[in-house]
Amino acid sequence: MGEDNIVDQSQLAESVSSSINYEPKDMFLVKPLDKIKVTKEFSTPVVNDTTEEPTENEDGVKAVDYDAVATETKEVDSDYRKAIVLKVPFGYTSQIGNEKFPTMPIVVGDTIIYRDGAGKWFDLLKDSQFVSVYDIIAKETK
Repeated sequence: MGEDNIVDQSQLAESVSSSINYEPKDMFLVKPLDKIKVTKEFSTPVVNDTTEEPTENEDGVKAVDYDAVATETKEVDSDYRKAIVLKVPFGYTSQIGNEKFPTMPIVVGDTIIYRDGAGKWFDLLKDSQFVSVYDIIAKETK
């Protein structure tokens, strides 16, 4: 996909936000983006002889000793997910600028990162989730 075909997410989020007739009390309403893929290494023991029986050690534990470990690299889903903010909670906007408890300014159109599974699906608005301010790990900078 070329650079010319990409719509500015913040402008799109603001236009969508103005048509949403819900004002969240204490959670962010977000549009989750596609899952993030990461490369991870997985190690598994290699059995040299499949007929080898478990041996008992001095503590009475029976186990098979493995001489080698095979490492495999796989592309898997990340534990984290990105989303575009569609609505900011009422309680959050009143805390911005509080000197005693400063908060990171997050506005409609920002891309946030949160733990996958932390969001709660909101079935009154297709493909959207509510995310708590405490589940937000970071805000993506441009």
